[in-house]
Amino acid sequence: MLEKCFPFLVWFRHYGWQSFKTDAIAGLTVALVLIPQSMAYAQLAGLPAYYGLYASFLPPMLAALFGSSRQLATGPVAVVSLMTAASLAPLATAGSEGYVAYAVLLALMVGIFQLSLGILRLGLVVNFLSHPVVNGFTNAAALIIASSQLSKMFGVNVDTAAHHYETIWHVFRSAAHYTHWPTFWMGVLAFGLMYGLKWLNSRIPNVLVAVALTTVISWAFGYEHNQTAALAQIESPAARQAIERFNVTAQRIQALSVERTRIAQALEDAQARHDADARLEAEHAAGTLSIELQRLKLEQAELRESLRLSLFQAVPQPDGTPVFYRHEELPPGTELQGRTWRLRVGNRPVDPAALLMSGGGAVVGAIPRGLPAFTIPRIDFKIMAQLFPYAAIISLLGFMEAISIAKAMAAKTGQRLDPNQELIGQGIANILGAVSKSYPTSGSFSRSAVNLQAGAVSGLSSVCTSLMVVVVLLFFTPLLYHLPQSVLAAVIMMAVIGLVNISGFVHAWKAQWYDGAISILAFLATLAFAPHLDKGIMVGVVLSLGVFLYKSMRPTVVSLARAEDEALRCAQTHGLRECDYVSMVRFDGPLFFANASYLEDKITAIMRSKRNLKHIIIVANGINDIDASGEEALSLLVDRVRSAGLDISLSGVNEAVMKVFRRTHLWAKIGDDHLFPTMEKAIDAIYDPTHRTGQETVCPLVRACQLAGS
Repeated sequence: MLEKCFPFLVWFRHYGWQSFKTDAIAGLTVALVLIPQSMAYAQLAGLPAYYGLYASFLPPMLAALFGSSRQLATGPVAVVSLMTAASLAPLATAGSEGYVAYAVLLALMVGIFQLSLGILRLGLVVNFLSHPVVNGFTNAAALIIASSQLSKMFGVNVDTAAHHYETIWHVFRSAAHYTHWPTFWMGVLAFGLMYGLKWLNSRIPNVLVAVALTTVISWAFGYEHNQTAALAQIESPAARQAIERFNVTAQRIQALSVERTRIAQALEDAQARHDADARLEAEHAAGTLSIELQRLKLEQAELRESLRLSLFQAVPQPDGTPVFYRHEELPPGTELQGRTWRLRVGNRPVDPAALLMSGGGAVVGAIPRGLPAFTIPRIDFKIMAQLFPYAAIISLLGFMEAISIAKAMAAKTGQRLDPNQELIGQGIANILGAVSKSYPTSGSFSRSAVNLQAGAVSGLSSVCTSLMVVVVLLFFTPLLYHLPQSVLAAVIMMAVIGLVNISGFVHAWKAQWYDGAISILAFLATLAFAPHLDKGIMVGVVLSLGVFLYKSMRPTVVSLARAEDEALRCAQTHGLRECDYVSMVRFDGPLFFANASYLEDKITAIMRSKRNLKHIIIVANGINDIDASGEEALSLLVDRVRSAGLDISLSGVNEAVMKVFRRTHLWAKIGDDHLFPTMEKAIDAIYDPTHRTGQETVCPLVRACQLAGS
């Protein structure tokens, strides 16, 4: 009982000092990969980079302690991070306090969902996400993730459009207007270092080396170059006017957002009082307000884009104070300083007395030192209702990724896995991770591979990984200030390259053409609907269920004949001649309400096509289940066949179906002498009565040995 509640106790049965040293080294190695990756994935999720460290604090340790895999490395991963951003984007602005709170709440919901499935032993529910759907989604997600980092690689800022491809178009348009080349080359350098070191020796922590080296370069050469300026220092009337209009618009949006909240509360109160007049008035006010907000947001976006595309040159005055001119408005004869300045503009009003001018690249910036505060996320049932579909999808996707990785490693180590225990471990990791400000996490393929390669013996390696993250949070966060954002973008792009799996489409198509089609359609739908990734998955799931239902409604029904190897095979597939007097019909699948009439139609078609037909044998080996509708259809079929002057028998009826026959007395209607254990016994019993007066010299159903004997 103790080992069921605390599965990590099993680790210590044959555990020694040497095993601990191996686990400690493996944990340290994984931490060297996890720390930079987690910060990159946090930004992919729309969160400040240090929230990746928070998500790497408790989840790796808890998932290992309460899971079943000893080598699975849990923490922030690319696909779950992207899904987190997609689920929260409609609710709050990325990086805002509300956004962070919703991300933590989402982690709690994912954890509860996974823990519930694990406790109820419902791990099989993950099968609703078929492999073709996951393959299509993962490939599309890899492209979306990689392309979403292009803005950081080029050093440009753009608004997120309604569709991902529109956002990428805006990125390329902004990059064509102006690319910050130091940012671009810093990312290229990181790529080169990671690829080169991986080629030289896979044991070298290439990500850590790339991050450390580029951070030192960023610090040494002043990669970040920001400066504040007053509105009066902007020597461009058009730019100053745009800044003022932007502030007015932003302030108006904030005021209307507060008013919208008040109207929503008034609408709820009116509905609670059943006051129709007040409800109509509130709905009218909400509609009018929504239109005005939409207009203001569009105006704000146009102003923000105009300001972001404005490129300035700093011209020092006699007192040393810089004055910023637009490139096209520089006074004649002005000596250029060589540095292009850009105005940093977000969603909030900018401070006219302290405009942030950027003349360099973007860095991670200040990271709070110390561990996150342990608090229970604020429960908001309205937000939870909106997040529930995303939480379910993230739970299933995250678990599928984790259990797939764990199974792959278990095949090498010979370890026994318990999928439901793994769900419990992932659920506890996300629930308690939410208490420490973590966003949703899952098992990581790359870090698990590093853990296995480093020789991890038990989950204590993940405990050591978590302790290393604690050390970084307590003592080393100032060293991460100058880490370039483009390097984190390169880390993400490097990591998701491994998610691209073109052979998965080919393999699915070779298995079944419709599986390949589903995989391709899920891929295209995910790309088309991005950033609404849930729609892409839903398209794949609906297609999979549709194919399953169609196949269930139209199971394989074939007529059998004797092949050259004397086995009974499908006559149509192998081009075999059928018996004129006996028809053997094999039904592959459960006989239930959705396909009961299909069997009847097939039998009727056979009766019409064979004029000399005397007996029908239904080969029931493939009928593994039958419901009331199926039993009723079979009973009516027996009556119809016999009323037409023919006879009917069944062979290979299994025990479960026979129990139904006995309970409903269908076996009595069919007759014991018409129920045969095997096909051969059915042929032996039926051959003589059906061929006694027939003209068929050689029956295609009879074996050569039987003919010789006769």
